Amino acid sequence: MTEDKTKKPKKKAFTAGSWAEAKALIWDHRRRLSLGLTLMVINRLAGLVLPSMSKSLIDDVMVNGRTELLATFALAVGVATVVQSATSFSLSQVLGVAAQRAITDMRKVVQQHVGRLPIGYFDSTKTGVLISRVMTDADGIRNLVGTGLVQLLGGLFTAAIALGVLFWINWQLTIITILVLATFGGAMAFAFKRLRPLFRERGKINADVTGRLGETLGGVRVVKAYTAERREQYVFAKGAHRLLRNVAGAVTGVSAISSFSTLVVGSIAVLMIVFGGQEVAAGSMTVGDFVMYLFFTGLVASPLVQIANIGTQISEAFAGLDRIREIRSMATEDEEDRNKRTIKDVDGNFEFKNVTFEYDEGVPVLRGVSFKAKAGTTTALVGSSGSGKSTLISLVAAFNFPKEGDILVDDIPLREIRLRNYRSHLGVVFQDNFLFDGTVSDNIRFGAPHATFEEIRAAATLAHCDEFISRFDDGYDTIVGERGVKLSGGQRQRLAIARAVLANPRVLILDEATSSLDSESEAQIQDGLASLREGRTTFVIAHRLSTIQSADQILVLEEGQIVEQGTHQELFDLDGRYRELYDRQYKLERNRFINPGEDFTPELPDE
Repeated sequence: MTEDKTKKPKKKAFTAGSWAEAKALIWDHRRRLSLGLTLMVINRLAGLVLPSMSKSLIDDVMVNGRTELLATFALAVGVATVVQSATSFSLSQVLGVAAQRAITDMRKVVQQHVGRLPIGYFDSTKTGVLISRVMTDADGIRNLVGTGLVQLLGGLFTAAIALGVLFWINWQLTIITILVLATFGGAMAFAFKRLRPLFRERGKINADVTGRLGETLGGVRVVKAYTAERREQYVFAKGAHRLLRNVAGAVTGVSAISSFSTLVVGSIAVLMIVFGGQEVAAGSMTVGDFVMYLFFTGLVASPLVQIANIGTQISEAFAGLDRIREIRSMATEDEEDRNKRTIKDVDGNFEFKNVTFEYDEGVPVLRGVSFKAKAGTTTALVGSSGSGKSTLISLVAAFNFPKEGDILVDDIPLREIRLRNYRSHLGVVFQDNFLFDGTVSDNIRFGAPHATFEEIRAAATLAHCDEFISRFDDGYDTIVGERGVKLSGGQRQRLAIARAVLANPRVLILDEATSSLDSESEAQIQDGLASLREGRTTFVIAHRLSTIQSADQILVLEEGQIVEQGTHQELFDLDGRYRELYDRQYKLERNRFINPGEDFTPELPDE
């Protein structure tokens, strides 16, 4: 029979990566864990006082009538109880705080790593999945640096001591007990092997469901506009039921372990009654020996049952660490920048040299693009949808890099410049105008966090924001809502422009920066943008050709290639593609005046 080559190899539950993460995590918190382990040993030793005294309590006090020992026994048990209580409380404080600190540190590390991953990763990964990686996966490590691991070691410690005592009391009966417990141990090992993949899969399912839910809530207006609520309910329900089946499988497995442990404990009890009773009747064991043996048998069996529960939690923690390891193994922009150069200033001279770019293999979006943009000049990009304008802008912002060719900034290949350093000289206004859920001031000073209120207001005035901000009850302290939902499209656009103004960049990128504005607002802002562009290298994408007539050069793109290049007048006189686009838009604008009732904003037609 031939082997199925398409079948994927089964992934190990505990990978080398997850082990490495676990060891590093334990080492980082070794002091608190050592203190916790010490407290656990004291706690378990105190817990042995009463079982150890049971033989003397029965044989000496109850059988032989030595009542003078009662006070001593009572005092010992009382002290042991106080010690147990104190160490239990201290243990929860020491390891509980350690666990929460470890979770917080891990979340910060993962968030920092995710934030520095290349743009391409975010384009192919849902936001909800990333949130799950940062928040949910890190939560499981509390079982490694919290009470879980220490309880596991404490259980083994107690079981080892109790087992030694059992051999001392009656080694023949103990061997029979060990055989029963070994069967239980083998069953647990088998169960954990089956459960670990479930825990790993649960994290992935949870991330997928969270990701889709995030998309649905973020696009709730689109969902409602197309009456797609029931469809989204079905998609969420489908994912929720996948999660349910996974959880149900895990619960069934854990319940089976718990039930089997009950059978094991019961079986040991039966053995104790049958064999222990015979030993007492034969005089080989006293009643005190028998009771003490029962106590210590419980101290062996009880930790094993506890280990079953803790082992499940630790398996879940390893599954989360494995997923965290996967994402942390991805190269960040910082790692790629280590051997790149730092530039102090950017003059803003750009040169594209035969640049080719593609998102999907074999499907070029830009093909052999070459042009120069001198420092302080404005380069406008026009063309129909899908012609490559936004892709070219993403290359300028270093969100992507060419597959072939080169981009030079002040005669230095952009590939050789550190991204953080280069982007510190950029200012961008995107078409989607993303705003954060904070105040107006916070959003304007996002690129310049230390800006004064006077500087914020000056930037807002230049972008014609101050006029509508001043009408808000809370002024610049007004909360804009998630993604700026409490503002109109035009208001969000102007805030984004103010944000770019305040950043004071050397290179300015305007991706349809006035697309959400009406004609009157656009005319006002054009003056501000003209001031903003002065002395800066600017790249502009605009559907309204009237807004780019003052550009130093206009690039006309079609199917990823520059088909025309020049000033507005040069291209207009050329009577080519630009003139065709311009005339068509002019007719659309004229039709708008002929039919003033139509709510129409002339834009570049798609072809």
